[in-house]
Order: sequence, then structure tokens, then C-alpha cells
Amino acid sequence: MNLIIVESPTKAKTIGKFLGKDYKIESSFGHIRDLPEKEIGIDIKNNFKPEYVIPAKAKAKVKILKDAAKTATSITLATDEDREGEAIAFHLAYILGLKKPQRIVFHEITKTAIENALKNPRGIDDNLVNAQQARRILDRLVGYKLSPFLWKKVMRGLSAGRVQSVAVKLICDREKEIEAFIPQEYWSVVASLLKQNVILSDSEGSQPRDSSPTAQNDNSIKAILVAKNGKTIGKLEIKNQAEADKILHDLENAQYKVASIERKETLRNPPAPFTTSSLQQTAANKFGFTAKKTMMAAQKLYENGFITYHRTDSLNLSAIAQQEARNFICEQLGKNYWPGAPRSFQTKSKGAQEAHEAIRPTSPAQNTPEKIKSRLTPEMFKVYDLVWRRFIASQMTPAVFDATTVDIQANQYTFRVNGQTMKFDGFLKIYLTKFEETDLPNLEKNEILQLKDLLKEQHFTQPPARYSEATLIKILEKEGIGRPSTYAPTLDTIQNRNYVEKDENKKFKPTKIGSTVNDLLTKHFPQIVDMAFTAKMEKEFDEIAQGKDTWQKTIADFYFPFAENLKEKEKAVIKVDLTEKTDRVCPQCGGEVIIRLGRFGKFYACSKFPNCKFTENIKKPPLNAQCPKCGADLVEKNTKKRKTFYGCSKWPDCDFALWDKPTGEKCPQCSFLMVQTVRKQIKCSNKECSTLATPKPNRAKAGKSTETENGNS
Repeated sequence: MNLIIVESPTKAKTIGKFLGKDYKIESSFGHIRDLPEKEIGIDIKNNFKPEYVIPAKAKAKVKILKDAAKTATSITLATDEDREGEAIAFHLAYILGLKKPQRIVFHEITKTAIENALKNPRGIDDNLVNAQQARRILDRLVGYKLSPFLWKKVMRGLSAGRVQSVAVKLICDREKEIEAFIPQEYWSVVASLLKQNVILSDSEGSQPRDSSPTAQNDNSIKAILVAKNGKTIGKLEIKNQAEADKILHDLENAQYKVASIERKETLRNPPAPFTTSSLQQTAANKFGFTAKKTMMAAQKLYENGFITYHRTDSLNLSAIAQQEARNFICEQLGKNYWPGAPRSFQTKSKGAQEAHEAIRPTSPAQNTPEKIKSRLTPEMFKVYDLVWRRFIASQMTPAVFDATTVDIQANQYTFRVNGQTMKFDGFLKIYLTKFEETDLPNLEKNEILQLKDLLKEQHFTQPPARYSEATLIKILEKEGIGRPSTYAPTLDTIQNRNYVEKDENKKFKPTKIGSTVNDLLTKHFPQIVDMAFTAKMEKEFDEIAQGKDTWQKTIADFYFPFAENLKEKEKAVIKVDLTEKTDRVCPQCGGEVIIRLGRFGKFYACSKFPNCKFTENIKKPPLNAQCPKCGADLVEKNTKKRKTFYGCSKWPDCDFALWDKPTGEKCPQCSFLMVQTVRKQIKCSNKECSTLATPKPNRAKAGKSTETENGNS
């Protein structure tokens, strides 16, 4: 019997389908050997030697694997191809006493890939193991040494880590930018023009008037002021209403003449296939998926053999995959959608592992999304559909557009209007992305146009947007912080630690405790939160993986200066006072009641703690809505994982609760409470009722200012 060991039972089941009765596939259920939970587990004086143990939850599985190994004629370790997978293989070899362990790797779980891997086994790559070990030990040292410092100087229960601290700092720094932002006023001028053969009604004059250009459903041309006397007018150059009024005055009775027309064909090239980060970003933008949710769906797709390995920062595609894409495109879409040669892409990610492949379907022609939809969960289908379409699109022709730019002269001012129409859809046939088509009327040079309206509009610059999961992952990748396997856990950790939370638009904002910890680390441990330093450490891990450096030297170079600084700060830094005074008296001992800050927010507590342990939640003000079960006020609450919900103020006597915020109004059809979703949709809370509220139109009135450039990211 030939024993093959993988990490997960799903992966084992899929591989088992491809191999005969001579093979037995077992799973380790992840790591079977790690650093101990309740002690540091690193012998610092002995060159940082790790003291690995078998976790309690893994002991039963280890016994099963040892028993299976006793009767096996051969043992093959088939864990994932990344550093984490290599480390699991290393620990399996140690536990099972394998002197010359046989290791196989593969990008995809298909019959061909497994058979080829079995024909080409290798040993364990010690360099990859050392790179993983270096990261694990360094993170353990930072966590075990810095966390107690935070307990003493801020509050118990806090933690610090290399990548998570950088992520929190990015969010805190962005919040400070937003708070410090001073809006800057600017104005734009737009001419609404008609061809001369369009007749104006008697009520439509040709004199300038102050109005907001909200209506776009007419046949006029909306041209924006872009230059004066041939010099470009910058976006913020028209600073106030007086300057805008002067321009309108200068243009009284002006003639609007087409000065130039530039027509050209433009191409929009297809996007590259997905990496881990780009898949997480796209799923977040399209579906609102968290990075964790995307990775869980991708993990299942990989283990079931539908996609290639999902933790990758490479854009490479195998020649076989490119040929499969070509065949599908030519046979199903037409030869005009094939560019004539395979498309290759170059990654911009720092430290990308180019030996790997991008994320792609394993059998694109056989497993089209609709064919396998019934075999997938809704989340798996959405992720697979994205991966499949992105892969096929990456090998297709560009989309072709006819673009037109028209400059219109009026006295010393130049107005410009741009038009665009699609000529050939190309890759957009498979992978639709946002684009705008603006069809302009046929115009000729020196043609005189008729003024319908001359419009001035006030704007204000907007602060930078808070980070979403997608934009935070994007900057972490851009700066070389973390690796594909760490993005989702990092975002999960900083929320679970209550260092950051999401606002109503699912954007990150720091909590009070998160800002406090960040300020402390930034001031006293700047390297821990420094992007450049953290990126440098990632580069050193890469060098260990390539055999160019030793893990012991990397750890020593970081640890000893860090430990010396920590020793000094433990004496010098004063404990942060996070309490607030109140006028309340403790009902248990008569002492002063103060407001303390805990990991999950503020609460009332007796100032004589620990002698008096009185505490009380700070109740949020009631909503303008009553409980339909008992008539009491509804209030905003939080789950243990800090997810907001709305429940009855008389809990636990009444258990009524809603996930969406009640508006205070009742459904006209069924009398259930109307609620507002996170996407601002007003609907009935009764799942069996389809009532939706009609949103009121938000139209800018003439002469009123509007805000644009909303800065959402």
C-alpha cells in the first residue's frame, strides 16, 4: 500500500478519485507540529532554536498517520507547494521518522497533474522550510515580547504583530488625514450646446444662467471649459463664484465654433489572470466578499480540483493552459477573438514567486461556470465564475473603441467634449468591466454651435477615502507587506482584536484602543509599524527561501536591537490613562464611577477596582422604533464578534432582533418593520414580503452647490 499524506480531507478525497486501490490518501488536518501555545517555545540563547510540540488537537491524527505509515510500502508527502505546505511536510517527515522523505508538488488537483507529480518526486526543500520557520519565530518573538508591554502600559488582552501593526497604522494614518483635511472650493463651467439645425423652443433662451447640469436626456452637447488663451485651466484654478461669474460675463454673446476634431481608435487590453490579492480585491468590489470569505471559497474550489492553487502572486500561465484557452475562444467565440499569440503578463508585486502559476480553471472548456453551477455553493460559484472569465479574457483580443475629442472655441476660452463608442467588444464579451459610451453628433471643423445653457457649478475637494478590504490589500501588496497567504488572516486579526472596525460603508476606521496602541508603537517602536522595514523583512524571508541567507542571522539582526529597545521602554514609558470621569456613584461601595476602555469599547466601572468589581454597559440611545413583540424601544447592539444588530431593550425577557436598521416605519402591506440595509435600500423586514421603498430623487436645484469627486476607493 502506497500512503499519500495531504493537509485536508477534501483534498484527499479529490486525489483519491484519480488513483487506484494501491493508494491510501490520508490528511493531516493542517499543522501537526508547532510552537507551544502557552510559552514562547524559542531558546534564544541557543541560536533561537525552536521547541516544537504536537498540539493537543493533532495528537489523535498523529496516531492515525503513524499507524498507517507502519503498513505502507511507500510514503509520499503531497502538501501544498508554498512555504507553509513545505513546513507541514517537514514536520510530517520528522514525526513519522522518514529518513529520505518523498515529496511531490502540483499546481492543480487533476489526474494528469497528480500522475506527473508521482513520476517526479523530490526531497523536502530546506530553504523553503527555513523561510517559513524564520517568519514563524520572528512573529512569535514580537508577539510574546511586545504584547506584555502593551498589557502593562495600556490594558490587558492586547497584542502586536509585524504585519497587523503596519495594517493598523495605515488605517490610523488615513483617519488622521481625513480629520486634518480642509476642503478646498473650486468651480467648473459647462456649456450645453446644440447643432444649428436643432430648433430651440420659445422658452429656451441663449443667455447664460446659473443652473446645475443634471439633465442629460436631451440632444445637447455638454462641453467642459478646459483652457483660456490656449493655456490649460487646472481643476482647482477657478477658486470661487466671482471667478466663475467673470468667465460667464466674458462669454456673453460669444460664438461657439468647433475648433478641432480628433478621431482615433483606442484599445482596452484584457486584464491579467488573478493572483490571490487581485482575486480578493475583485470579489470585494463585485460581491462585497471579505478576503476571508473569498479564500474559503477558493480553498474549496482548489481542493475539489476546479481551480489551480489559490495562494499565489504569479501571473504566469502554463503553455497547456494557454492552448486550452485558445481552443475554447476560437471554437466557441470565433477566431476574431483570438489575438494570434498567447498573452503573457509581468507581475508588479514585490517578491512575487514567478515559478508558480496564476489562479485559473483546471479545465476551462469542460467546466464552464454554468456546467458546474449545480455542484457549487453560491459563494464558490461566484468565485469560480470570476476566475474562469478572467482567465479566458486574459487570452482574448482587446476591446476596440472609436474615440472623438472635440475642442470648441468661444472668445478666448476653449471647451472640450469627449465621445466614445465601442467598435469591437473583444474580451468584454466574456469579462464585462465598466466603460461609458458617449455618442456625439456629426460635427465639422468651423461649425457654429448654438448655446443652450452656460452652467457654473460649485465643488469641494474631498478627503481621501477610508480603506476598504480591497484597497488595503492593494497597498499591502504594492508595498511588499505580507504574502498571498497572510492578507486574509491579517485583516481578520485586526478586526478580532478590535483595533479597527468597519463603518456603514464597510470601510475601515480605527477604534479608540487601536489608535492608542498605534500611537504608542509609532512613538516607541517605529520599526514595528514601518512599511519599509516590514517589506525589508519580507525580502529577507525570500532570500532565505532562495538559500541566499540563513534564518538564524535574520532573526538575530532583528531581535537583539528590538530586545534592547524594549528593555529601555519598559522603564521609560508611563501607563496610558484611558479612564474618563463621571458624576455617578457606585451602587455597591459608594465609590466614584468612571468610564474605562476595554477591548470591545467603553463601559462603566468602579474607580476602586479591584476592591470593587462593579461594571455596567454604556447603553446606546434608543432608536426611533418600537419592538413589535413587546412595544419596548429597539436599540443598537453588538455581537461578540462586534457585528452590529438591532434588538429589544428588554432582552433577555424579549429576544426580538434584526440585522438591518429599523427606520421606525411599518410596511404598508404586512405591517412589519421597514429596515435600511447597509446598501441604503429601504425594504420590509418580513422575508416573505417583497415591499421596497421608492427612493426620493436627489436632484441638485438651480444655483445650489453640489459636491463631487467623492473620493470613494
